[in-house]
Amino acid sequence: MTSDTARLAGAAAMSTGESLRRIREQRPLVHQITNFVVMNETANATLAIGALPVMAHAPEEVAEMATVAGALVLNIGTLTTEWIDSMVLAGRAANAAAVPVVLDPVGAGATVLRTRSARRILDEVAVAVVRGNAAEVATLAGRPAMIRGVESVGDGDDIGDLAAAAAAALGCTVAVTGPVDAVSDGRATFRVANGDPLLATVTGTGCIASAITGCFAAVNRDQPLRAAVEALVALGVAGEDAALQSRGPGSFHVALYDALYALSPDTIDGRARLTEQ
Repeated sequence: MTSDTARLAGAAAMSTGESLRRIREQRPLVHQITNFVVMNETANATLAIGALPVMAHAPEEVAEMATVAGALVLNIGTLTTEWIDSMVLAGRAANAAAVPVVLDPVGAGATVLRTRSARRILDEVAVAVVRGNAAEVATLAGRPAMIRGVESVGDGDDIGDLAAAAAAALGCTVAVTGPVDAVSDGRATFRVANGDPLLATVTGTGCIASAITGCFAAVNRDQPLRAAVEALVALGVAGEDAALQSRGPGSFHVALYDALYALSPDTIDGRARLTEQ
């Protein structure tokens, strides 16, 4: 197979509409150990796209919950040592049950605790997808990064090259989100150009991207690259639709849930601005 043919075959294997249809038919449970800032947002986004959220973080129940979920999403946005312990417990249980794990390393690179905690999870849990901004991903891949709080600042590597290098270094699929998103498993790399600048004006849209990645991973358990790409297509298209109904960040926030709910499995693939690098 030539490289051009391989790229066409890879793109053809993606069908956000088909996966979205299965999410709505199966309504998978997505277990999320996430942060206080976005817990309501990610739960509502999960419901809007058609899956079922559960926000369980107590160490006494996380392993049990993870084994019955379709996917597990770990988000270190408002981390404590106890929560990281719960994430590792849940992640190990998910691994034993063949439940895909999505890691959102919020603020990795900003403090020693955040960086060390994200690396601990990667060391002790088999993570299917890491979804973060460029600085977070670069930090975990051992590359130079500039981060202020939890926001990536400045220019670094080409986003596609960064995703590919990080995937090779971390041994999993990596999704780097920004004005254009890039997803790689170290062999194939895709760029997703869907979205709207208003997505960057509302707290938690990156965390929503991770939650939706969990929804798509739940119906594509053995295809983390596909799940990560299609999740970003879905969120990007919803962001475009929400922006048409918005006057600014406040109305956009509300419109985004409506747009996720209104996504059509029949038309979304035709709207995907997806290229393979």
